[in-house]
Amino acid sequence: MHLLHIDSSIRGDWSVSRKLTARAVANWRAAHPDGTVAYRDLGRDPLPHLDADGGLARMTPPEQHSPAQRESWELSERLVDEVKQADVVLLGLPLYNFGAPSSVKSWVDHLIVPGLAYDPTTQQGLLGDREFVVLATRGGGYGEGTPRNGWDHAEPWLPHGLSMTGMQPRFISAELTLAPSVPAMAELIPLHEASLAAAEKEIDNLWLPASAQR
Repeated sequence: MHLLHIDSSIRGDWSVSRKLTARAVANWRAAHPDGTVAYRDLGRDPLPHLDADGGLARMTPPEQHSPAQRESWELSERLVDEVKQADVVLLGLPLYNFGAPSSVKSWVDHLIVPGLAYDPTTQQGLLGDREFVVLATRGGGYGEGTPRNGWDHAEPWLPHGLSMTGMQPRFISAELTLAPSVPAMAELIPLHEASLAAAEKEIDNLWLPASAQR
């Protein structure tokens, strides 16, 4: 078994999503002691965004690639291969300015490659045969009945962004993560703690060690 662990937060040790992905990886290792883990940190080592020089590589026959297009295509090949090698993909997804980090958007853009991630003739996704867990964190509250209900554009976008690949994310979310550090949100700390505890419980039940399944 092989897991691909991806972080995208820029907040380092302050990041809740990083803490949750670390917890999930520890649990996965406990359930799969012979398994292997690959790690990609989009927050510290972001991928290049698609640009005018190389971005059209996915729409240009390989034999016609410019040097920049060839370089961009080869990066996409490596990223798609990382996903193909994984039985489980684990992504930490914080909410920045009501959307996904731009580094995650770039990762998705690099995966949408005809012939690698989907069949250009049938449009069938080629990356769907794996578990895809997304640990989403939000500094505020965006649930039903809140003033900003519907302002979270990261979680609704990701399944659409990756739909051509066949990958179907399972979301585990924690809200109000800024409550402990923002004085104006102090009264929301109990709600944050409840949301975080629920997310941690769900993470702990994802992959139970063999001894716990008896």
